[in-house]
Amino acid sequence: MTELSPRTVKTVLGHQKAMAQFQEAYAAGRVHHGWLITGPQGIGKASLAYYLARIILGAEDFSSPAGRRVTAGTHGDLLEISRQYDSKKDRLKSEITVADVQPIQSFFHQTAGEGGWRVVIIDGAEYLNRFAANALLKILEEPPAKAILFLTTSSPGMLLPTLKSRCRLLALSPLSDENMRRLLPTIEETIIKRSHGSPGRALFLSQGQNSDIEALVDKLARGDIFMTGEVWQFTAKIARDNKSFTFFFDQLSEALAIEAKKHVTQGDLAQAALIAQKLSDLQSLWQKTDQLNLDKTESIREAFALIKAKDYKFYNV
Repeated sequence: MTELSPRTVKTVLGHQKAMAQFQEAYAAGRVHHGWLITGPQGIGKASLAYYLARIILGAEDFSSPAGRRVTAGTHGDLLEISRQYDSKKDRLKSEITVADVQPIQSFFHQTAGEGGWRVVIIDGAEYLNRFAANALLKILEEPPAKAILFLTTSSPGMLLPTLKSRCRLLALSPLSDENMRRLLPTIEETIIKRSHGSPGRALFLSQGQNSDIEALVDKLARGDIFMTGEVWQFTAKIARDNKSFTFFFDQLSEALAIEAKKHVTQGDLAQAALIAQKLSDLQSLWQKTDQLNLDKTESIREAFALIKAKDYKFYNV
């Protein structure tokens, strides 16, 4: 199964509370000009943003002219901003620049082509660099009439506080297994369980190339791994693929979070605090690597060193 574009997703499951909050505001004529959609990676933040944009643009019927234009990415009153693809490096760029957000200003000052709202979706707002974030903040401070921005992010802590304060929050949670099965009926049950409520992760796992990464994370967590040439060759392979790199850090972060909670339950608060600090350091390393375009192979090595530090035992054995 291939990855779905948020523009083409017809069913948004598991986020009824967030949808209801928006629809209530829209029905009452109190639509805020900025909406921040947060939640873990791959749970449908961009899909929800497009769903809400369809409501605003009268494009909920996918077969209607407006609906078809949204699906095709040609609707004149809808603009999406996200990280651009770097063909030279064969990957997405590390940040959203001020040049990327500049079109928003002229877009909002145009008359709506279909006489209604103008909608901007910024997918991955955590990647806004400082200049882009400040440019966006100016737009949010003085929004034009009948203009709305949807910002999606998996890392709201990386956004400017002033930027977040200008938006109304829609916080999303992972999907239930039941909704995962409804949304992805052809995905194996074992993958559903391993996906922890993330359709994006399920689609990634369904490609069948990540069991080796999971095995590496498990061995690293248990301290049952040595820094051999073969291991470093494998980590270099992970570093070359952006999705594999993200999956590695995502899996390791999740494993740390689970262990921290386990030690809290066992009453070992000192060990839980130590693991929580390791988790914070790991996520900071992950974010800096992405934001500053650091060497991914070196970042994986730093993750190894972080977990294998002498003052830290992952499993209480």
